[in-house]
Amino acid sequence: MTPLSSLQMAALIAVMAAATVITRFLPFWIFPANRRIPGAVLYLGRVLPYAVSALLVVYCLKGVSIAAPPHGIPEAVSILLIVILHGWKNNTLLSIAGGSFCYVFLIQTVFH
Repeated sequence: MTPLSSLQMAALIAVMAAATVITRFLPFWIFPANRRIPGAVLYLGRVLPYAVSALLVVYCLKGVSIAAPPHGIPEAVSILLIVILHGWKNNTLLSIAGGSFCYVFLIQTVFH
């Protein structure tokens, strides 16, 4: 791969900045505050967070082998902790951080 020139880097940064600005402001341009939001968009806003979360869980667990040590135990313990923390405090950040910390701790100390 050849290094980029200064002009190419500036153009790349400008395109990335423009894409970021457009993706941030596009929903406000399409759905201004004085217009009613379509039902399909409201429906997607309700179901997509759960669908994306489920997709991420499946993706993260796709390489776990129950037949080989550690038999998915760190993953199972971490998922159980996430469910318990979220049920107890209903705080997404706490649940994700707690589960991540638990998983890293288990694979670095207990199951290394």
